[in-house]
Amino acid sequence: MNMQRNILIAALAVITYLMILQWNKDYGDPVIEAAVNGSNAQTQVADVPAVPGAELNPAQNSDDVPQAVEVVDGVDIPVVQPVTAAATAGGLISVETDTLRLTIDPRGGDIISLVLPEYPVHQQRPDVPFQLLEQSAQRTYIAQSGLAGRNGPDARADGRPLYQTGQTSYQLAEGEDSLTVDLQFSENNVNYIKRFTFSRGDYLVKVDYLIDNQSAESWSGGLYGQIKRDGSGDPSSSTATGMATFLGAAYWSADGSYEKLKPKDMDKANLRETVNGGWAAWLQHYFVSAWVPAADGQHVYQTRKDSQGNYLVGFVSPSVSVAAGEQAVIGAQFYAGPKIQDRLKEISPGLELTVDYGFLWFIAQPLFWILSMIHSVVGNWGWSIILLTILIKLAFFPLSATSYRSMANMRRVAPKMQALRDQYGDDRQKLSQGMMELYKKEKINPLGGCLPILVQMPVFIALYWTLMESVEMRQAPWIGWITDLSLKDPLFILPILMGVSMFIQQQLNPAPPDPMQAKVMKMLPIIFTFFFLWFPAGLVLYWVVNNILSIAQQWYITRQIERGAAAKD
Repeated sequence: MNMQRNILIAALAVITYLMILQWNKDYGDPVIEAAVNGSNAQTQVADVPAVPGAELNPAQNSDDVPQAVEVVDGVDIPVVQPVTAAATAGGLISVETDTLRLTIDPRGGDIISLVLPEYPVHQQRPDVPFQLLEQSAQRTYIAQSGLAGRNGPDARADGRPLYQTGQTSYQLAEGEDSLTVDLQFSENNVNYIKRFTFSRGDYLVKVDYLIDNQSAESWSGGLYGQIKRDGSGDPSSSTATGMATFLGAAYWSADGSYEKLKPKDMDKANLRETVNGGWAAWLQHYFVSAWVPAADGQHVYQTRKDSQGNYLVGFVSPSVSVAAGEQAVIGAQFYAGPKIQDRLKEISPGLELTVDYGFLWFIAQPLFWILSMIHSVVGNWGWSIILLTILIKLAFFPLSATSYRSMANMRRVAPKMQALRDQYGDDRQKLSQGMMELYKKEKINPLGGCLPILVQMPVFIALYWTLMESVEMRQAPWIGWITDLSLKDPLFILPILMGVSMFIQQQLNPAPPDPMQAKVMKMLPIIFTFFFLWFPAGLVLYWVVNNILSIAQQWYITRQIERGAAAKD
């Protein structure tokens, strides 16, 4: 009978596994396919040759341009200037470097599309780069900048300026380290050049305004930069684990701290804060876009919503004056790309914190540093995770040993505890007294196995977010069938191993005294296996290795205690 039951259970397990594989094949990656389709659509737009004078879809609204700011006696005074919407006209400007492919709208000179050639949407489609910025029917996410204020061309009554360029397509040439794209506009004897400077191997774009005032009057205006995004979801995030990463705005505050703003926060109230230097950014899983104005200036950071419900976060710099016959240059930097901590830290203080490890960042940061050091030696993120897990396990070896000794002693006296239950039956008071006497006699602390585990939990949670948030894990292979540690195991082998290891670990623990609780505990390996099916493979790998090390340590300690008890008997 037992043989038949085991055969049926094994057959059911195989059928269930095959059904999950088929379900995953049929329905597993709809988000990836949608992202590929969207990226293809935008790429086609960027590749179409621009026709001079062709009418384009308007990318700006009348409320896109923020108020400029003039400082009078140390007080920020907004410069109010009426703005009306104007249709965009002219040919789109395409720019390509080794790290960026973007599209600039000549109406205002905004970046309305940006894709990352070095970061494909999916490993199966290396020809389709991930799209970060876009202006399409699916999503609005663009980078805007301009000159507002009394004479700012972006505050003109008839709409934002229409820039002219010598060509509509620019490409970083082989052997060149930088690429300059100049957009030109003239009005009232004032000549403007909006200059974009791109560098090889970098995601940072320098945006400068060259102002040549050939008029008879002084010119006044202020620089602004902002990110405009709708309320759509995060195309780079996987919510299968139920723990989505942060999506929203962030900025460096006046008191030198990192502040986050969820969309619902921006729905309730507008931010307005004056900061020396600083930056404003929009975060999503793995990627970030950020405006970084001059570090030695004072800027007003603000958020708001336009008439179409889009969120705007950015900065406005105080107005500057350019005397008649003089020239001036004002500018800022714009970053759009992966959350690479070392590079972000170089650009501006605190910008590396956009790699959002949550409230345990002070633990996650050193964990990532150790993980990076290991990777610099072994060259594989999967093996790096395994070695880091071993190091963490070694660091907590004494605490774990205390916990496992307590569990082993509880298991050793389990027959005596069962005898007490049989003796006292439903008399809870006498049963409790008998158990306390037994614990005292055997020198067992029933809570000894809990505290060491609780102490370790913050480290384990921080490591979870380290692996979850680090862009280095994106499309990073390990071995064999694991070609992307940031996605689920396509064959679900690691989750099954995790469930098996959890079951084995349970066998080494003392059985719960309550029969119902014991049944629930037996179901946990199955429940957790299904729960982990859609976890990123890197995270499941960590849990599997941690479980295996725990089993080895717990088995060794349990065996020592049982041998000692047998020798006494």
